[in-house]
Parts: sequence; C-alpha cells; structure tokens
Amino acid sequence: MLVDEKVLRRSVRILCAAEPRLAIVVKRHGLPPLWPREPGFATLALLMLEQQVSLAQARAMYVRLEKAGGVTPQNILRLGAEGLRALGVTRQKAAYLSALAAQLQSGEVDLRQIATLPDEEALTALDDLHGVGPWTAHCYLLFALRRPDVFPAADLGLMEAVRDLWNMRARPTAEALARRSTVWRPHRAAAARLLWHHYLSERGRSHVAPEDSAPK
Repeated sequence: MLVDEKVLRRSVRILCAAEPRLAIVVKRHGLPPLWPREPGFATLALLMLEQQVSLAQARAMYVRLEKAGGVTPQNILRLGAEGLRALGVTRQKAAYLSALAAQLQSGEVDLRQIATLPDEEALTALDDLHGVGPWTAHCYLLFALRRPDVFPAADLGLMEAVRDLWNMRARPTAEALARRSTVWRPHRAAAARLLWHHYLSERGRSHVAPEDSAPK
C-alpha cells in the first residue's frame, strides 16, 4: 500500500486514538506533512549526502551536482570521483556515489526491482549497497516508496521527539525506540511523521540537520 494523504490521515486517526501523546501533536500542530520524494537514484543520492552532515550542506552539494549536469548515474560517472570532489562532495561520499552509479549503470542494481520487494527484503537490498546504511534505507522506503510500516529508529529527531513527549530525562537509544515503535504497527511511518512534525514544529524550524530529522 502506497501512503498518500488519505492513508496518512487514516493512520494518524488510528494512532491518536490509541496514544494520547501522539494526539497532542495533532492538537498543537495539525496533521503532519506527507513529505514525499521521488523514487530513484536522485533521491537515494540526496539521502546519502544527508548522512552525517547538515541539511544545508547536503542541499548545497546536491544543487551543485544538478548544475553540473544532473543527479543521474550517467553524470556521476562522467564527473568521476575527482569531479565530485571538486563540487564539494567528501572523498568518502564521492566514492559511494560513484560505486552506486556504476552498479545502476551496469544493471547490477535495479532500484525499480527493489521497489517491488517486501519491506524487509527491500531494506536488506538497500543496506547491502556501498554507502547506504539503515537510516538511508529506512528513509528511502518511507519517503520515496511511501511504505506504511517503516520506522528509522536511529534518527535523532525521532529520539528527541519521544524524549520530549514522554517526558524522559534522557534520549532513548535506537534499540529502545525500535522496541517502542512496535506498538504503532502497522502505521509506523505515520508515527514517524507525527514525531518529526512535533520535533520541527516545537523548534520553529523548517530546516534542521538530517542527523536530527529526515524531512526537508
């Protein structure tokens, strides 16, 4: 099932009826955005750029890639690692993007085929790619493939939102948050959007570091 606005609203209603703390988010800030992204290499590349850096830095690198011919496997391979480095991409991420572009260009990796897999298989297939970790894989399924029951528990924004809403003294670990999220099945993607919505709204910011929050 593809999460659209109608599915998101229904999932939010179910979650808010079961968990008063999530209902507080809607009462204070309204429904969360869908935050959709287009499936494909460009979105996966952007998520890879967003790992471990500020959102502004990642967006700036992405815009430079667009202006240098586009965020496509063909153009990444044309630029090469040195060309990517000249555009401000870190050495490690230049290697990651080049490797992924080569795999897609050769047909070794097919993102359209991955999109047909069940959640766990798709997550494993993405996580196996060089430079794609669990956070990136979960966010790709959540935002690009719009799967209804994925939850990137390692996201610091989600951890902070739970800490705040549940009045916890310390931020929960990724493992603890993953365990907590099981009660929100099969609507964990809607729960993640509610928590990000709370995190962003409470801070009054439209742009935050991706290690703190995935939406842009």
